[in-house]
Amino acid sequence: MERKIETKCLHFEEDEGNISHFGAISFPIYQTATYAHTGVGKSTGYDYSRLQNPTKEHLEKVVASLENGTDGFALSSGMAAISLLMELFKPGDHIIADSDLYGGSIRLFRNVSEKNSILFSNIDCYKENIEKYITKNTRAVYIETPTNPMMHVTDIAKAAEITRNNGIILIVDNTFMSPYFQNPLDLGADIVVHSGTKFLGGHNDTLAGFLVTKNPEIAEKLRFLIKTTGAGLAPFDSWLILRGIKTLGVRMEKSQENAIKIAHWLKKQEAVADVIYPGLPEHSGYEIMKKQARGFGSMLTFSVKSKAFALSILEKVRMIKFAESLGGVETLITYPTTQTHADVPQEIREKNGITENLLRLSVGIENADDLIYELEKVFRETECELSV
Repeated sequence: MERKIETKCLHFEEDEGNISHFGAISFPIYQTATYAHTGVGKSTGYDYSRLQNPTKEHLEKVVASLENGTDGFALSSGMAAISLLMELFKPGDHIIADSDLYGGSIRLFRNVSEKNSILFSNIDCYKENIEKYITKNTRAVYIETPTNPMMHVTDIAKAAEITRNNGIILIVDNTFMSPYFQNPLDLGADIVVHSGTKFLGGHNDTLAGFLVTKNPEIAEKLRFLIKTTGAGLAPFDSWLILRGIKTLGVRMEKSQENAIKIAHWLKKQEAVADVIYPGLPEHSGYEIMKKQARGFGSMLTFSVKSKAFALSILEKVRMIKFAESLGGVETLITYPTTQTHADVPQEIREKNGITENLLRLSVGIENADDLIYELEKVFRETECELSV
């Protein structure tokens, strides 16, 4: 019987019964840069930690297993993973990219990839006809689903059918959902991207990024590139992510449960203009999410009636932290205009719906009633303050 995702987070089947690490339950940290050889041509399988390290290798196997891939690559951050990914392409190659992406991805594409003569078409992949934008130079489609921060949902299987029929690859950033809730490779994607800093690590204490594939040709190219560019994840950080993954299942379930409660509470607030959460039946991607994922996640976006109201919320929250990240055990609130998407030109932000009234919540694992109590108090204080 194939193991469930909760079990796979805790047990890597390949290593079961193996006591070569003295029976250690926690995989050891091999904090070494280099490895001794007993003679010429006699290697332990490890030569230099830029090429590979046992702790990092174990993490890569675990993440690849969770995504049902055959090979995984652990990088020093999510942006390092995307930067490495862009090395698969050459000048003149064309990529169709979702218009609503994490601001760091947009910054990389506009300021580095385009400088290197890679061409981009930015479209709303969740609603536009992707095939219409494919040219003879198109090499890939790059999507997030749900997107950051507007939570648009793209049908991965439908996009994969288009890319497959046209001989190009589909890249899916799966950070928001994590492999616990969604597995893009199973739906036809060629490469999955993760900021491991977020849900995989889960504790806001380290940076990491991942690429996962089951295409042997792509895997071979990525293995060469990670060795050559040197952005592999360090042993201690690899261990921190391994530790975080052990609780991925319970964290994702609890934070999703909280997110659903908060989304319904926000909908009832007079000061809230819109609540964008794919777990609400009125969300345009609700049915797609039910088809392609095992849950709806814990990320939600909402807009309030004014910029002043938004700023007041950010100043008044205490237990909920005003911070620029997501996916940890603590609930964080983010202001995309000045944080995650600050480097995105204003006209693009506004086109994507990122206004000065917009806030993004990464819901943690606290008691939902405590989170709602704080929001209620902050909303009430803000209403009083602004009505004077």
